[in-house]
Amino acid sequence: MRVSELAAMDVSDLDPERRLITVLGKGGKERRVPYGLPAAQALEAWIASGRPELSAPAPASASKGSADRRSQALFLGVRGGRINVRQVREIVHRATAAVDGVAELSPHGLRHSAATHMVENGADLRQVQEYLGHSTLSSTQIYTHVSLGRLSESYYRAHPRA
Repeated sequence: MRVSELAAMDVSDLDPERRLITVLGKGGKERRVPYGLPAAQALEAWIASGRPELSAPAPASASKGSADRRSQALFLGVRGGRINVRQVREIVHRATAAVDGVAELSPHGLRHSAATHMVENGADLRQVQEYLGHSTLSSTQIYTHVSLGRLSESYYRAHPRA
């Protein structure tokens, strides 16, 4: 998902039984995004212990509507309010930079990697389009270059007259 979509998520957007997240994307379009077991375990731990530690009462100056919205946020910043896009980017940069032998990545780089892996492993381009929330297939077609490269590699490795 996009970093802005992640920052805007509420606890109620999770469907842990089906391991789906409801995401409000660009143009107010809603989609359901699946997540794997490691993410499910991390989210469960976050909701059980990490999130409660950071959740804080809203400042007295905040209006009731903003206090209610704040208390629904899935991901919180260090001050207990909804995490913002800049904070997410900083967290991802720090986490990827801390891993030896791994290039520092942005949230968008992780999104790009996920889509590339899906295409390389045989996912239909329309499914990847839906997963990413792209309105047009042409936006998703950038991920086919990797797949075509693997196709050529397979051809030259396997075809007797290549």
